[in-house]
Amino acid sequence: MSQLDHFRLMAEYNSRMNEQVFTAALKFDEDFLQKDLGAFFKSINGTLNHILVGDIIWFTRFSSHSEKFTSLVEISEIAQPVYLNEILFGSTSELYNVRKRVDGLIEKWTINEIDAADLQRGLTYNNTKGIRGRKLFGELLSHVFNHQTHHRGQISTMLNQNGADIGITDFLLEIPDLT
Repeated sequence: MSQLDHFRLMAEYNSRMNEQVFTAALKFDEDFLQKDLGAFFKSINGTLNHILVGDIIWFTRFSSHSEKFTSLVEISEIAQPVYLNEILFGSTSELYNVRKRVDGLIEKWTINEIDAADLQRGLTYNNTKGIRGRKLFGELLSHVFNHQTHHRGQISTMLNQNGADIGITDFLLEIPDLT
């Protein structure tokens, strides 16, 4: 499997997992979703916002990597977060609608707009503290998908501790069987 095909599977996994997480989370009332449960970003809503903030920041950076990355320009138009703990959407149901839109754009981008050569080029960017970095684009994309998975794991734990099961979380489901 090529690196590009792997990222397409990761985009599919990202969409599936976000759907499962939000389906479980939205069974709770908004007060619970806003409650400080001791996570890095305090609440389930705060953590879900952080994942979206990270995606918006990174995919906005990625949009400058190629003129053909038009789906990513759409992501950058949603919001321009400044802080990693920024609450873009206080309402978890509103956040869910934006999350679905972003996930669709990420999948569209991996299927239609990115190619293998893009992954092998460097990307220069400034982090949220203004520090300049330059790294291999494919590795940065790996970081983004890993970041999503890391924080969804925290949400899964918070939900599980409160009686909700988000279902099967294994990436294995996206990996095609060999014939």
